[in-house]
Amino acid sequence: MKTLSEFRIPFVGLKEGKHQFDFQIDRKFFDAFEYDEFEEVDFKISLELNKKTTLMELDFVANGTVKVPCDVTGEDFDLEVNGDFSLIVKFGEAYNDDNENLLILPHEAYQLEVQQYIYELIVLSVPQKRVKPGVSRKGIKDAEELEKQLKKKEEQKEQLDPRWDQLKQLLDKK
Repeated sequence: MKTLSEFRIPFVGLKEGKHQFDFQIDRKFFDAFEYDEFEEVDFKISLELNKKTTLMELDFVANGTVKVPCDVTGEDFDLEVNGDFSLIVKFGEAYNDDNENLLILPHEAYQLEVQQYIYELIVLSVPQKRVKPGVSRKGIKDAEELEKQLKKKEEQKEQLDPRWDQLKQLLDKK
C-alpha cells in the first residue's frame, strides 16, 4: 500500500469541537492499494471529526458508485454503494488498532491517517452478490435485458461449428 498524504489529518492544531473533511475517491485511490476488483470508482467520503479533551470521534459516510460485473449476466454496470463507519481515537502508551472501532495512538502522535479506514469502508460496503438493476437473482426480469440475452445466444449459435448442421440434417432425414 502506498501512503497518500491527502488522507493525513493533523489534529494537533485543531480546536475542540466538530470538524468536517471531504474526500473524493477515484480509481487512483484503489491503485495505491493494488486493488483492481472495480473498473471505475466515484465516491464522496464525508468525515466528521469531533475533537474532545481526551479522545476523538470520527464518523465516516461513503456515497458513490463502482463499476462491477453483474453476477447473473456478466455485464459491467454502475453499482450504487452507501456505507458508514464510526471510530473512536484515544491516546495511550503505544499504537494499538486491535479493536476495529477503537484506535489508540501514542501520546506524541500529531496526525491521523484515515486512508485505510476509507478503503475498508468502501470495499466492505460493496455487496457480495452484485446484480444489475432489472435482473433478478435467478435470471432476467425486464424485456430489454431478455432481448439482449436472446441476441447473445443467437450470435453464439451462428458461431457453432458447421459440421453440427450436417449431423442435424442426417437426423432429420430419419
